[in-house]
Amino acid sequence: MAIRQTEWYGVYADGSWLLTRNLALGVSVYGESLPLEAGIEYRRWDANRSKLAAYLRCGGRIWAFRETVSVLYLGAGNGTTVSHLSDVSPGGTISAIEISSRSFRDLLNLAENRANIVPILADATKPESYGSRVGVVDVLYQDVAQRDQVGIFLKNAEWLRPHGVGYLMVKSRSEDVTAKPTHVYDAAKQELSVAGLTVLDVRALSPYQADHAAVVVQKP
Repeated sequence: MAIRQTEWYGVYADGSWLLTRNLALGVSVYGESLPLEAGIEYRRWDANRSKLAAYLRCGGRIWAFRETVSVLYLGAGNGTTVSHLSDVSPGGTISAIEISSRSFRDLLNLAENRANIVPILADATKPESYGSRVGVVDVLYQDVAQRDQVGIFLKNAEWLRPHGVGYLMVKSRSEDVTAKPTHVYDAAKQELSVAGLTVLDVRALSPYQADHAAVVVQKP
């Protein structure tokens, strides 16, 4: 089956697989395959490894990523999703915040082949420690496994430009292990709305990511 462009900028499909066009030719980041078609190398984007890919596979339609977008990414981990956003926005800047020194080493290695990734070793609960370096961004993306996920997101929303879009990947078990996941998602939606953000989408990420949901918002 031929690789085709999807409705989401910079994202392609090959049958049921999502793909991005590889910015670092010949380099596989997490063991993903590198299909080649018409002289163009792509990377398979695994929805079981990336919550943003899971959001798309689950029917998500809000897509704020473009050629030159600026992104503040909280909880970058080893860089799986960061690497695909790097493919999507080759002319942009992804400020990747990670607190784990072990994961940060992987981010540094990733950034060697991808000039649009800026790894920052920092605590996402303390945006004052890196915000001035990052500046105002078009997109805020958060994937942080701890309590008060909405509170952390709102602290960092200071750096989101007016009408910018935010993606909060809510991990219900990190927030409250005893609560029903749907109750955690509803509470997050309410808290974000009360804070003045417009909620554009709330979408559970099952079966790709159990007990997770994507909450997409826009700043006034």
